[in-house]
Amino acid sequence: MISALHWVARGKSLPHPKKYVLDDAEMDRVSKMANVQFEDAKAQLERAQRDIARGKDPFAPATADDDAENDWEDDASSDDEMKDDTAAEAPKTAEDPDDLSRYNLDEYDDDNTEATAGAFSNIRGLAVYQSNSDDPYVTVADDAEKDDEEEREELEVYPTDNFLITAKTEDDVSQLEAHIYAAQDSNLYVHHDLMLPSFPLCLEWLDYAPAREGSDQNTSGAAGNYIAVGTMDPEIEIWSMDVVDGMYPDAILGRKHETDALNAPLGTGKKKRKQSKPRVANEAYHVDAVLSLSWNPVARNLLASASADCTVKLWDLSRPHSSESSAAFRSFAAHSDKVQSVAWQCKASSSSNPAVLLTGSYDKTIRVFDTRTPDTASIISISSDVESVVWNGWSTDTSSFLCSLESGLVQSFDIRSPQSAQWTLQAHDTACTSVDISPHIPGCILTASSDRSVKLWNLSSGEEGKPSAINLVLSRDLGLGKIFAAKWSPDDPLTLAAAGSAGQVQVFNALSNAAVRKTFGDRLRTLTGAQKVDLDGSEPSRGDGIVRIQDDDEDDEDEAEDMQE
Repeated sequence: MISALHWVARGKSLPHPKKYVLDDAEMDRVSKMANVQFEDAKAQLERAQRDIARGKDPFAPATADDDAENDWEDDASSDDEMKDDTAAEAPKTAEDPDDLSRYNLDEYDDDNTEATAGAFSNIRGLAVYQSNSDDPYVTVADDAEKDDEEEREELEVYPTDNFLITAKTEDDVSQLEAHIYAAQDSNLYVHHDLMLPSFPLCLEWLDYAPAREGSDQNTSGAAGNYIAVGTMDPEIEIWSMDVVDGMYPDAILGRKHETDALNAPLGTGKKKRKQSKPRVANEAYHVDAVLSLSWNPVARNLLASASADCTVKLWDLSRPHSSESSAAFRSFAAHSDKVQSVAWQCKASSSSNPAVLLTGSYDKTIRVFDTRTPDTASIISISSDVESVVWNGWSTDTSSFLCSLESGLVQSFDIRSPQSAQWTLQAHDTACTSVDISPHIPGCILTASSDRSVKLWNLSSGEEGKPSAINLVLSRDLGLGKIFAAKWSPDDPLTLAAAGSAGQVQVFNALSNAAVRKTFGDRLRTLTGAQKVDLDGSEPSRGDGIVRIQDDDEDDEDEAEDMQE
């Protein structure tokens, strides 16, 4: 399944991503940040190699016999020394009359004459070159340089390309997949991937380089291309998307050495083994899954996180974070149940208040915080659990926001008068997992649901922020199973990405639908620059508007069709 996705705008990525280098400096940084004991890891690796040599599964659960065997192996060195001392005193056993090993019959026909000249005795006429580049028979270096150049070209990111990051889990293996979406060619493919330690729940993009433990702090705050990942673990990992084959994140927010103890069983009995230590929330770090993240584009060093431990925390990315000292500089504990979604007001518009934070919880409330005065918050009561919240950047004063609920409703509120909703829409019959407002077209809203559909809505302009009418423009089942994430493209109008339980991601160009072009055509014609859209039919055929990753079987079918033609 794909549980979350996020677009990266064009021009935010390096044209040529870097290769991850695991040198001594990186090893030192990793050991300081995560408190990793590499000596223990080496011992575990050697033990796994011994298990493989004996035909045992190194990943099988440990048993009492294995523990006794490991204890015996740890004392093997001292036992070997004792055996050497007592070998001479050991009693002699009777010889087997059928044992012929003492005659060395396997080596009977071997020639025992020693060679007098060696393997390279005839070296007359052997040409010696000062450099391998001068030797015409040495081509390995040339091939390596050619391969590096080909790999560099394959990994190149063009200015017209978008990164589309997805959080995917398959067979208990979780990873980040960085896709390249080329709108001009209608092409989507996986550029690189990164392994994750736990099931991912949310993603957030930021262009702020986090301070790295044990490295030059002058790089902190530099613009970049980073993804923050919230998982079932209480820690937040921040990865650079401009580095391929990465093995360890650039920063970890949280204290893993503290939270690992929460998963330890309380006893050794079968009944007690299912119990775990209570997760008591604190102000320094999360103790349960991270459900939502929001980066502040104005105060660029701030990252907000919402957790299943009922708290919301603010992290300062300009501070180095290690396994022992990582701590949030502010924590809110106003909710009484899991906090499902969080969003900074300035995410909608840079002119809005960068200190205002919006949160939605399973306690059926939405709260608006001014982070400068954390003791006070506006409370909005709703009828169902919150799935997601998003600020409306098209409102004149950016004081309104939308929320999607587990009941399938989408509601709009104004924080100046939170007593009642501005409007309510029954968008879906089941949980509305995502709601997003078009960054290009006023009054265009996207909703997605576990009922497997994505829908586009048109809000006609009205008075006092209330639309005069809300009309369904398009409803589409993209064949992705239950939809868990759907977002508008930051660059192409009416282009969206969606993913869900089928484990696939698709990009859908809604302009392929005639009703969409007719409804939003007048607003599309007002777009300027790179966002301008041709609606007069001069563009090539858009087909069904769906762009997905092509399978190998589909490539073979296309080649067969070409050969038949």
